[in-house]
Amino acid sequence: MNRIEGHPALGEDDREVVEFVVDGRTVSARAGETVATALWADGQRVLRRSRRGMPRGMYCGIGHCWECRMIVVGDEGSESEVRTCLTPVEPGLRVRTSSVHAAPERELNTE
Repeated sequence: MNRIEGHPALGEDDREVVEFVVDGRTVSARAGETVATALWADGQRVLRRSRRGMPRGMYCGIGHCWECRMIVVGDEGSESEVRTCLTPVEPGLRVRTSSVHAAPERELNTE
């Protein structure tokens, strides 16, 4: 995880570490984090692709822009599109990239 550790202003972070699944990959998060925050800490910046295949990720961080939307898969197989900047991580949560309308994958230069 890519987090600030041991900063004097932040104190110790002793929250429980929980795991959830994104596109079949297990991701570790801290209890209380949102899905978008946990993915950011894990190094994943692209959360979905636009209809034209352009990368989209967390932008406003307050749920207004909807750029961070992904699909949460329920226990019964039901699916719902959520704003990941507002959706808290829960143990066993299953999330997948919202790519119903997306074009084929493109390389993203993040340098």
